[in-house]
Amino acid sequence: MPPGTITTLAIQAGDQERVNVFIDGQFAIGISIYVMQDEKLRKGQVLSQGDWDRLEQAERGSQAWNAALRLLEVRPRSEQELRTRLKQKQFLPEQIDNTIKRLRDLELIDDAQFAQLWVNNRQNLNPRGAQALRQELRAKGIDRQVVDQVIEANVNEDSEHAACVDVARKALHKYARETDRATFQRKFGSFLQRRGFSFATMKPVLAELWQETHGEALDDE
Repeated sequence: MPPGTITTLAIQAGDQERVNVFIDGQFAIGISIYVMQDEKLRKGQVLSQGDWDRLEQAERGSQAWNAALRLLEVRPRSEQELRTRLKQKQFLPEQIDNTIKRLRDLELIDDAQFAQLWVNNRQNLNPRGAQALRQELRAKGIDRQVVDQVIEANVNEDSEHAACVDVARKALHKYARETDRATFQRKFGSFLQRRGFSFATMKPVLAELWQETHGEALDDE
């Protein structure tokens, strides 16, 4: 839309927080009412090309903010996750940076809190070993130092063993019919390793479950 004179500012019928802007009698753009207030738009105001460009960018910034809030309503997200999703929605780097800064300032995102929540949820609902937790958090873009701090604060030898037992018992039915000890250990161990458990953690668990299901000790391999 070329620059011109604002002839109408009309609240949208379906959204009381959005305004339709008409320039020289023609619809030009729909914007947030907050953008209208920030830009101090008024009927009769003449918009230059620079004013119009600034208005478009301000509206895109508002859209980036609202998109981020909608993503956070679904579930907590790391900063990197939000950046990636906003980039996919084709927001400009400056708009993304401004949105992330505003979210941080309002404490709506915090990677340390996100990592803590992620580990808590995993431990309570879908246990994973420390190795898997580290990989998952790093994949979310969490800083390595933050990951190390959260893992060290929440995972110890006892909790790792308990998590391994929990995961193994839930999957035991898949491997209990294996009659060969080496095959049992290899297949079941591979499963537990994919869940992030070390060999040192899974070894006594495998031995216990083999003895429980087959009545004999599991040979060391």
